[in-house]
Amino acid sequence: MSQHFFDQFLFVALPYVCLFTFFLMTIYRYRVQSFSYSSLSSQFLENKHHFWAVVPFHYGILVVTAGHFLAFLIPRSLLAWNSKPWRLYVLEISALAFGILTLIGLVGVIVRRISSSKVRMVTTPTDWLLFLMLLVQTVSGVSIALFYPWGSSWFATNMSPYLWSILKLDPDVTFVAAMPWLVKLHIVLAFLTIGFFPFTRLVHVLVIPNPYLWRKTQVVRWYSRSGPKT
Repeated sequence: MSQHFFDQFLFVALPYVCLFTFFLMTIYRYRVQSFSYSSLSSQFLENKHHFWAVVPFHYGILVVTAGHFLAFLIPRSLLAWNSKPWRLYVLEISALAFGILTLIGLVGVIVRRISSSKVRMVTTPTDWLLFLMLLVQTVSGVSIALFYPWGSSWFATNMSPYLWSILKLDPDVTFVAAMPWLVKLHIVLAFLTIGFFPFTRLVHVLVIPNPYLWRKTQVVRWYSRSGPKT
């Protein structure tokens, strides 16, 4: 099979399948299983290492995600910012630092899940698959920052137009076809994570913090390793 076929499948068909799954299943789960919109926190089972794993991960992933989103929304402003070398250096170093912070936190989360028998008992196969996807995604992102520098600039010139072409229903893979395999892996994993999102505990990010102020109290009882009953 030709490279063109793979590019069309990975960067045209797959994104639409993942986005369709994301919106359909996210809405369905909220309407049918609204109380499952929870992080299912295991902090009450083990709190000693919880802080040092979860907090770095959350701060890191929030900043990194916000950076990607801003680069997607305002690529011209980003390129204008990067026109001064010192500002480019500040942005690149900051992005790498928060990427490493995310990785440190994520590794801490995984180690905690493995080392604590109580936390391990309530960790589902879906959780492990999610952790694996996030780990590969984070490692690839940090590797890109190290081996393919000035990512903020080429994200603005290549990735942003590509993503906009997807949203406009006029996909143009020429923006990403010549990207290194590591960058392509990072893109594909991002779409797969979006598609997998509605089936995971990540859905809690869609309802915080406001709904927690008025929704009914949620009681979670763990009956088996298969998951919670609400």
